[in-house]
Amino acid sequence: MPGKQTVSYLSQRFREIGIRPDTRHGQNFLVDLNLLELLARTAQVGAGDVVLEVGTGTGSLTGLVAPHAAAVVTVEIDSALHQLAQESLVQYDNICLLHLDALKNKNRLEPEVLKAVREALAAGPDRRFKLVANLPYNIATPVVSNLLSTDILPASMTITIQKELADRFMAKPGTKDYSALSIWIQCQCDVEIIRVMPPSAFWPRPKVHSAIVHIEPKLQKREQIPELQDFHSFVRSMFFHRRKFLRSVLLSAYKKELSKPMADVILEKMQLGPDARAEQLSVKEMLQLFRTVQTQLGR
Repeated sequence: MPGKQTVSYLSQRFREIGIRPDTRHGQNFLVDLNLLELLARTAQVGAGDVVLEVGTGTGSLTGLVAPHAAAVVTVEIDSALHQLAQESLVQYDNICLLHLDALKNKNRLEPEVLKAVREALAAGPDRRFKLVANLPYNIATPVVSNLLSTDILPASMTITIQKELADRFMAKPGTKDYSALSIWIQCQCDVEIIRVMPPSAFWPRPKVHSAIVHIEPKLQKREQIPELQDFHSFVRSMFFHRRKFLRSVLLSAYKKELSKPMADVILEKMQLGPDARAEQLSVKEMLQLFRTVQTQLGR
């Protein structure tokens, strides 16, 4: 199957089954086989790894990583593709194919997915968890963001996503792409863009460029944030009105708890002027602001 994911093969196979790619589910199949293999190689899947794949598709990437992994949990929402992948991957006994939506909602992964990953991790000693996926564009952000909130932190995430989203992951303060998501990723992970991919690498062709991205969560970074979920909520609230001055944003986010004099004390301790904005703060400075606010509120 890995050698068959070409435009001609997929077109013919889909005609035989009587289906078409479903744009609602972000179905853009990676048909450049060199890039598909690069994605699999970059993940460096080994004998102790439990791989989660979101978006099984026809099973082409699944078939590349399964021979090297301890187990693969792969999730597909489309019933026709799920059936097609079952037929294509029948020779592997270490693959768990799930037919469901990987997301319970935008802020939470489907519990059945996490349960399957946990069971695979518990089945052998010293197993590691990795995300390896050609992620559907429409769920890429919540999948990555929510995985960083779970208690089973991946050792790495090797994914294809929109180039625009990859730029947001790596954005620097003061740039147009810098956002709450940038801080949430960077406060826990090292991020690298492995390869930018043109629309022609996919079928059907998307209207945007994509990228293979490798993300490595770092425990030493994560351990510097004692209240991880509180920090996540804080950062999102700081960027809710990204063009407003930080003083106004703080007062809006803590209406019943923070007075104007208290907000001024926070900015003074941070050595920030009245015209400071959240988008200007580095990850380190945002962490410092969070701790300063918590201290000012007596938490």
